[in-house]
Amino acid sequence: MLRERDRSERSGQPERPVPAEAAGAVAGAAAERGGADEETCGKLLDRVDRRIGQLLNAERARWSAVDPRVAVPVTAVAELVVAGGKRLRPLFCVTGYLAARPGAETAPAADDAVVDAAAALELLHAFALLHDDVMDGSSTRRGAPTAHTAHAARHARHVWAGESRRYGEGVAILAGDLALGYANRLAGGLPGPAARVWHELVAELIVGQQLDLSLAAESDADPDLARWVAVCKSGRYTVHRPLALGAALAGRPDLHPAFEAYGVAAGEAFQLRDDLLDVFGDAAATGKPAGLDLGQHKMTLLVALAAARDPRVARLVGRGGSADRDPAGLRAALLASGVRADVEARIDALVADARAALADAGLPDRWRLRLGELAGRVAYRDR
Repeated sequence: MLRERDRSERSGQPERPVPAEAAGAVAGAAAERGGADEETCGKLLDRVDRRIGQLLNAERARWSAVDPRVAVPVTAVAELVVAGGKRLRPLFCVTGYLAARPGAETAPAADDAVVDAAAALELLHAFALLHDDVMDGSSTRRGAPTAHTAHAARHARHVWAGESRRYGEGVAILAGDLALGYANRLAGGLPGPAARVWHELVAELIVGQQLDLSLAAESDADPDLARWVAVCKSGRYTVHRPLALGAALAGRPDLHPAFEAYGVAAGEAFQLRDDLLDVFGDAAATGKPAGLDLGQHKMTLLVALAAARDPRVARLVGRGGSADRDPAGLRAALLASGVRADVEARIDALVADARAALADAGLPDRWRLRLGELAGRVAYRDR
C-alpha cells in the first residue's frame, strides 16, 4: 500500500584524524558498519510503512463492511499517507533507537516497539496536516488536492444538500481525529519513559498550533514567540521528541540532554527552511501552494525577524496591514529586507550547533556522523 521512500543521503567523512597506516582499515570497517546500519534502519522503516498500511487497510475493510461512506475518513488518511512525505519523524525515531543501542543483539520486542512508535509518529503527522490544511485553507498537499478540498468538490459534483465547503472541512476534521486515534492506539503499549515522551510531544504540537493561530489573528510579530512556535510545533515534534522516543525505547535516558540540544537546533533549522520554502520555494517541488503562510498572515519566524528589522515589513504584517490581501507585496518586502541571507546564516549556525551537541554524547562516530548528515538534510532540503 505504501510507496517506497527515497533514502538516498550524502556520505559523511570522519572528523577525527586517523594515522595513515590505519586509514584504509578504518575506512573499510567504517563503510561496512555504516552500510549495515543503513540497511538495518531501512528495514525498520520499511516495517513502519507496512505497519501503517496493515492498520489502515484493516480499518478500511472493517468500516466499509458497514457502509462505504463510513470508511471515507479512513480513506482520506490513507490517501495522504501514500501521497508521499519525507517520513522524517519515523527516521529520527528509528535512528535515535539504533544509535542508542549500537552493536546490540537483535531484540525483537524492542524492534516491534520502535516500529509501532515510528508508525504512530507518521500518523500523528497526518493528523496535524489534515487539520492544518483546514485551518490554513490550503488547496493542495503533496501535489494533490487536500482532503477538505477534494470532498468539498465531491459534494458539489453530486449536488448534495448543505454547504460544500463545510462538508469537505467536516470530512477532513474527522479524518484528522481518526489519524490521532490510530496514532494513540499504536503508542498505547509504550513503556513509561517512552509514553511520557509521547504525551509531551502530542501536547506540544497542539498548543504550538494554538499559539500559531493566535499570533496570526492578532498580527503579533514577536520574534521570541514566533521562535517558540517554530521550536514547539515543528522542531521538537520533528526531531527532538522522535529521537528521545527512540532513545527511551533503547533504555538510554542519559542521551536525552544531547538529543534535546541537537533536536532543538536541527528542528529550528528545519522550520526556518520551511519558512523560506513557503516564501521563495517552488510549489511544484514543495507540493503545496507558494506563499500560503503569507496569504494566511502567519507570523512565521522568518516574518517576525524581518518585521523586527524592516519598518516596511512591520507595517505590512501589523494590524490593518495588507499582508493577507497582497502576499506578493509582502514577499517583495521580505526579499528587499535582506532577511533571507540572515536566515540562511542562522540555519548554518543551527546546523553547526546541532552537530556540536553530539560531540560529547558518547555516541559511536558513525552514528554521530549520521546524525550530523541528517541535520544537514532537514536544513538544506528543497521541499
